[in-house]
Amino acid sequence: MFSAVLLLETRNSINAGNQLNVAMVHHSGSIQSFKQQKGMHTSISEILKEKSLKPSRRSLPCLAQSQTHPINLNHFLSVPLSPEPKPEVEVLSQSISTSCSLLPPQTAEDGKDHYVEESEATTCETRADESFLLQKPVTRAKLEARTDSLQGKNPARSSGLFFREGKKRIDYILVYKKSSPQVEKRCTFEKNLRAEGLMLEKEPSLTNNDIMFVKVHAPWDTLCKYAEQMNIRMPFRKKCYFTDWKSKTLGSRFHLRCRQIKSWLPRNPMKLDKEALPDLEETDCYTAPFSRARMHHFTINNRETFFSNSTRSRIVHHVLQRTKYEDGKLKMGINRLLGNNTYEAAFPPHEGGYKSRHPIKTHGAQNHRHLLYERWARWGIWYKYQPLDLIRRYFGEKIGLYFAWLGWYTGMLIPAALVGVFVFLYGLFTMDSSQVSKEICEATTTIMCPMCEDTCKPWRLSDSCVYAKVTHLFDNGGTVFFAIFMAIWATVFLEFWKRRRAELTYDWDLIDWEEEEEELRPQFEAKYSRVERVNPISGKPEPFQPFSDKLSRLMVSVSGIFFMISLVLTAVFAVVVFRLIAMEKFASLNWYFVKKNWQFATSGTGVCINFMIIMSLNVVYEKVAYLLTNLEHPRTESEWENSFALKMFLFQFVNLNSSTFYIAFFLGRFAGRPGKYNKLFNRWRLEECHPSGCLIDLCLQMGVIMFFKQIWNNFMELGYPLLQNWWSRRKMKKVGGGGQNVENKAQLPQWDKDWNLQPMNAHGLVDEYLEMVLQFGFTTIFVAAFPLAPLLALLNNIIEIRLDAYKFVTQWRRPMPARATDIGIWHGILEGIGVLAVITNAFVIAITSDYIPRFVYAFKYGPCVDKGHHHEDECLRGYMNSSLSVFEMKDVNSSQTRYCRYRDYRAPPWSPVPYEFTLQFWHVLAARLAFIIVFEHLVFGIKSFIAYLIPDMPKDLCDRMRREKYLMQEMMYEAELEHLQKERKKNGRRYHHEWP
Repeated sequence: MFSAVLLLETRNSINAGNQLNVAMVHHSGSIQSFKQQKGMHTSISEILKEKSLKPSRRSLPCLAQSQTHPINLNHFLSVPLSPEPKPEVEVLSQSISTSCSLLPPQTAEDGKDHYVEESEATTCETRADESFLLQKPVTRAKLEARTDSLQGKNPARSSGLFFREGKKRIDYILVYKKSSPQVEKRCTFEKNLRAEGLMLEKEPSLTNNDIMFVKVHAPWDTLCKYAEQMNIRMPFRKKCYFTDWKSKTLGSRFHLRCRQIKSWLPRNPMKLDKEALPDLEETDCYTAPFSRARMHHFTINNRETFFSNSTRSRIVHHVLQRTKYEDGKLKMGINRLLGNNTYEAAFPPHEGGYKSRHPIKTHGAQNHRHLLYERWARWGIWYKYQPLDLIRRYFGEKIGLYFAWLGWYTGMLIPAALVGVFVFLYGLFTMDSSQVSKEICEATTTIMCPMCEDTCKPWRLSDSCVYAKVTHLFDNGGTVFFAIFMAIWATVFLEFWKRRRAELTYDWDLIDWEEEEEELRPQFEAKYSRVERVNPISGKPEPFQPFSDKLSRLMVSVSGIFFMISLVLTAVFAVVVFRLIAMEKFASLNWYFVKKNWQFATSGTGVCINFMIIMSLNVVYEKVAYLLTNLEHPRTESEWENSFALKMFLFQFVNLNSSTFYIAFFLGRFAGRPGKYNKLFNRWRLEECHPSGCLIDLCLQMGVIMFFKQIWNNFMELGYPLLQNWWSRRKMKKVGGGGQNVENKAQLPQWDKDWNLQPMNAHGLVDEYLEMVLQFGFTTIFVAAFPLAPLLALLNNIIEIRLDAYKFVTQWRRPMPARATDIGIWHGILEGIGVLAVITNAFVIAITSDYIPRFVYAFKYGPCVDKGHHHEDECLRGYMNSSLSVFEMKDVNSSQTRYCRYRDYRAPPWSPVPYEFTLQFWHVLAARLAFIIVFEHLVFGIKSFIAYLIPDMPKDLCDRMRREKYLMQEMMYEAELEHLQKERKKNGRRYHHEWP
């Protein structure tokens, strides 16, 4: 009877206390054995008493329960634990005016440590607390002396990550100029920050007399309060593994044999040593939204490390975004203060230096930044896997997902690069034995028609022998296979990335995470503050953009996009005109080498000029995209980022690929024939394809643009920040206005070092994703013309990962750790590129390459038609002669009566209908159209079938989530029962050990 009453009380208390909705995180480390878990504690009360209760019947599915032992790289002091932590000692001070009555009490020691300059003190005299403002300004000499003394007494202070007293950790840094006129806004903002529970301490810069730093610390009570408001998931209890219940029922001997065989194999050199990375405390735990009422459920071994540094920074950023600086519902947020120059910068500090005088193998890592540099950003470990959990912990889930996607994309490029190299090697080994190349090289008597009508002379087909052999490298029997392979590869890449993303969101505890309601952009609020509506989610009034205004602005933006696209097409047209002029000049040049290789000279110079135009227009496009996006006035930052990303992709995609599309599908298609050439402006004859095809021009265009663009991007990503930081270090040598030298940079505090680093791009990860997505387009869209594209992309990405890592760790300030569950709009763009790649490769094979004409000749007109199937070269004997038509030159110049050849399927001059299309032309055209239809339907069918076969989430992951959800519900009841039992025992009432 008593058990039933106790159960009823337990369930009622759970419901009354807003029972935690718990989702599981995947165990990223190795599964702990039962012996390792045995005897570990399950709750805070057990940790304090160091006794464990007997497992009840409800806990039987869970083999063992344990507490986590957070491993911190630095030594820390244990803090006494209690379910309800006591507030810190506070000392009240009198306020000068009633406007400061909201200020929270601060400690006397903190009040003495605050540095306030005279100008600010006099301005804010009636608005700030006496304990913060009524004190003499500290001179630089005294400040440096006090800093040195603190560094000598407290080792923790030397890293520049704590307040002067060496105990309070710095969670955020605000930077402002003393000469800024926005003093009143800053004072009000900082007063309200203190009212929210944050602690502030000011420090002057050692490198610039006009710069002042505001160090922000979030105490334990403030962290708990906002962690509960933000529904931040925290470690709840050590995971209870139903260890290998599947393997016990489905053949454990087989799995044991597999493990034994695997142990005999050599160790994977790409894996990082487990000893090289610290165990992350929450990766092995169930997590739940934090609740102060249920604090006894959470595994709190140390208050200083319970909230990680990234979580602390995220909480402080949340407060900074929602704190007012003036009266009015719209006057709030650090972003607006950064926009009106009240503050110069706001950023979380790095966790110390990234280099050490001692080797990491013997002395260990000083901090996570040092560990990231040694195990991720250093060039010597380019072949190692990325420590994604550590990246996520230091930079946040959003940046962690970017590097996870980049690493997955790079790994998937390995099979594509191998197949592309095999196709290229096949063309290289069969280059000399190719029947088409042989006929071109041996056609010493075949006279080709002049390339221009006035100064050019007829030329021999054998003069283009090298051109024909190079064409065979990329236009051979493996082209069709490789195009189909890459289309399927793109689908497999995206589908398996969905699975990988699902695993990461489970590992990183993002399954049930929903993005918070974003705050409105200041520009949107300022523009539409007069028109309001009630937000359907929050129920609060907010500025509203009328539909008519939104539509008109969208139309203007779309018109701007089309204008920029027309500008791209104009640039392509200018390059086409240049190629026509250069073709005539090179063909009639007296320089024999250039005259003999006029095709290469024309294509090469055209590609180089086109590349310079592309890089020049990219600068213009970024400014135009920024202007058009601001013109639309997006409501939130995510809407702004998606709109800007889409515009940048459209601009740069069209800019990069417009000339490529021209060469692939228009070059040589409208040139006409000898005696009736089509001319541009009645002056320049349109460019023709080489007798062996136009594919080599397309290959040259792709190769040059892809190679040089990757080099330029890598230089801009690393070289530009290096130059900027070098210039900042040069300016650091002298203190602004004082002329004093800073002798040793290592003595600078961490906030000064971070201030002299470059901030992360204003567009976030847009530029990083954009570069990789454009590369993905080059790798897939015209891959039939350039099978080495995946290899170039693979080599670039191996460098790109380390470049980005080095940039994030050493050259940029630490970005605010943000959360995300996917890569956003870029996944949809990648899927669109995959569909476009199938269509373009079908047209490249059918129209640009000579695969279809060779196929029709071999099975319809060649020597193997009546003899059955034979070797490909035998069936193509006579193909070149069949693909060239005859023109009588006396029709143009009566003094010459010879015949010349040109590439086309037309009747000879002696036929009843001279120069008309032959039946072979129509056969080839029908075969090309049929190939496009069959290829697209076949590849799309295979892609859809593969996408259907590959689920977005692995089945074992789904089973694990359901199983752990069930176990967690059982553990919740048991934990609450245990808590009630202890309360009853403390009050002297009877209780039962067993669950009723």
